[in-house]
Amino acid sequence: QVQLVESGGGLVQPGGSLRLSCAASGKILSIDDMTWHRQAPGKQRELVASITSSYWTNYANSVKGRFTISRDNAKNMVYLQMYSLKPEDTAVYYCSMKVRWSDTYWGQGTQVTVSS
Repeated sequence: QVQLVESGGGLVQPGGSLRLSCAASGKILSIDDMTWHRQAPGKQRELVASITSSYWTNYANSVKGRFTISRDNAKNMVYLQMYSLKPEDTAVYYCSMKVRWSDTYWGQGTQVTVSS
């Protein structure tokens, strides 16, 4: 059994910064892709950023230049550094990890609210 736990969400003013973390625990030999998705009220879940085991990254156009995804394989963790936050970034943010020779696992989500 693999569990993912996100942390770092909260309330921030427009233009502010937050850093989300996601830690995986359980039976893990290695992890392939790691991602961050988000879901705003009344909207579908969307991909925010992804990072491969080779450290290739991909970002949604709406966050390019403002968000940075990174990973620490030794700790089975993925991070999302968010700068210049906007009200439209408000959402529940979810991490996911594709465990090699196993399934894709999801965290429970962490709320990010950007408001003055």
